[in-house]
Amino acid sequence: MSEATDDTQTETPLLFGRVLDGQGGAREIGWEEAQGWQPAAPGEVMWLHVCRNRDGVQDWLESELQIPEPTAELLTSDATRPRAFTEGETLVATLRGINFNPGAQPEDMISMQVWCDGRRLITLRRHPLQTPREVVAMLDRGNGPPDAGATITLLAELLITRMSQSIVDMNAVLDELEHDDPEEHAERMLKQISTIRRNCLGLKRHMAPQHEALEQISRDAPYWFEDHDRREIAESIARLRRYLDDIDISKESALVLQDEIRARSLASSEHATYMLTIVAGIFLPLGFLTGLLGINVGGMPGMDDPDAFWAVVALCLFVFVALIVIFRRLRWL
Repeated sequence: MSEATDDTQTETPLLFGRVLDGQGGAREIGWEEAQGWQPAAPGEVMWLHVCRNRDGVQDWLESELQIPEPTAELLTSDATRPRAFTEGETLVATLRGINFNPGAQPEDMISMQVWCDGRRLITLRRHPLQTPREVVAMLDRGNGPPDAGATITLLAELLITRMSQSIVDMNAVLDELEHDDPEEHAERMLKQISTIRRNCLGLKRHMAPQHEALEQISRDAPYWFEDHDRREIAESIARLRRYLDDIDISKESALVLQDEIRARSLASSEHATYMLTIVAGIFLPLGFLTGLLGINVGGMPGMDDPDAFWAVVALCLFVFVALIVIFRRLRWL
C-alpha cells in the first residue's frame, strides 16, 4: 500500500500518527494531540510519520522535541546517505529503501530519517514510502511491534526484505537472456544487460552504507533498544549481507553474458569479413583475366574466332577450380 493516500492532513506535516499500547496494537493520534504528548500508561510509545519537506518541520523538531539544530537539519535535509548515531538516550538514523513508486527504477532509492528517544518515535520521508504503511497496518490489526525498538527493527527489516524482489526480478531477466538468441536480438539484449548492471551498481552503492548504519544501531543503540531488538537487527544485517552478495553475483553474471554476446557478435562479424575476403581472393584473378581480355585494342587474339568465348569461359573455370584447390590446401576454406 502506498503513502499516496496519506496526505489528508495537508495543513500539517503529519502523514499518520499512532500511540503504541505495548501489546502490538495502537490508536490513532492527530497532530494537535501529539503536541506535548506524554504516555498515559506504561509502555505507550508515540509514533509520528512526517513529511520532512513541509514548512515548519525543522522548527517543530527543535522546539517540540528539543532536538539540536544540526540534528534537526540532518533529519530534514536531502543528505540521505545511510548512517546512524546516538545523542544521549536518543537514536538518530537515516535508512534507505527501494523506490516502488510508478516510473521509478530499482536503483532509485527513498530515504527515511528516524529519531527516537524510546517514548517518541519520529520517522520522516520526502517521497511516498510503502514500508511505514505496512507497519501501521499491522498495528491497526493488533499484531504490530510492541515498542519503539521493535518498530525500528521491523522498519529496517522490511526495507531490506523489499530488496529481494528487485534482485529476483533482475535474475529472472538474466535467465531469459541466457536462453535468447544473441544473433537476432543482440542490441536489445545488450541494452537490457547494461540496465541490469547499472541497477546492480546503484543498489550496491546505496545499500552498502546501510549495512554500516545497521551495525552502528546494533552496537551503540541506547538502553531502551532491548537485546531481542539487537538480535533482530543482527538478522537484518545478515540478510542484507546476503543480498549484497547476490547483487555482486548478478552483476558478474550480467558481465559474463555481456562479454559472451559481444564475443559472438564479433566472431560473426569476423566470419563475414573472412568470407568476403575469400570471395574477393577467388574473383580477383578472374576479374583481372576478364578485364585484360576485354580491352578494346587491335590485335586481341580470338576476335574473329567464334569459339574464342568458350575458350575464355573454360579458362576462367580452370582458374576458379585451381584457386579453390589452393585455398583448401592452405586451409583457408
